[in-house]
Amino acid sequence: MLKTEVEEALNEQINAELYSSYLYLSMSAYLEEENLSGFAHWMQIQAQEEAVHAMKIQNYVQERGGRVILDEIEKPPVEWDSALDVAETTFEHEQKVTSLINELVDLAEEVGDHATRQFLQWFVEEQVEEEDSADELVQQLKMAGDDPRGLMMLDREFAARPPMFQIPGEED
Repeated sequence: MLKTEVEEALNEQINAELYSSYLYLSMSAYLEEENLSGFAHWMQIQAQEEAVHAMKIQNYVQERGGRVILDEIEKPPVEWDSALDVAETTFEHEQKVTSLINELVDLAEEVGDHATRQFLQWFVEEQVEEEDSADELVQQLKMAGDDPRGLMMLDREFAARPPMFQIPGEED
């Protein structure tokens, strides 16, 4: 059984993961409007991953006899200055999520919840990958600079990211 403070913190993390998904969907919509469909595709996959993270935590809370209580999801921004601004926002956001995961690990250790601490190790490792991936986006877009050809090449590369699963109505 989960301790109350751990259950509450995990519920907050579910909300944070759902916000992340919502944020990346908003970024995807912005990028699509900017004719960067490859980059928009990349962000849609990020949104899928974040929703899966929320479900993973939800399942864990329920597995441990806890109660999942979903809260409002904050409205994400809808405008950015550029694709680079989107990437930098993504990197900053992933750093924030890393700090939230680290706080959860600290709480689990503090209250002696070894099962939750062990469960969260997957998220600790995932955040290393997430930050690295976001930083790579930033660095690639910085290298492309204002060169539309470079941005076009990156957009094509981003379009090649394999989806987690096929969204109904999308072509193969």
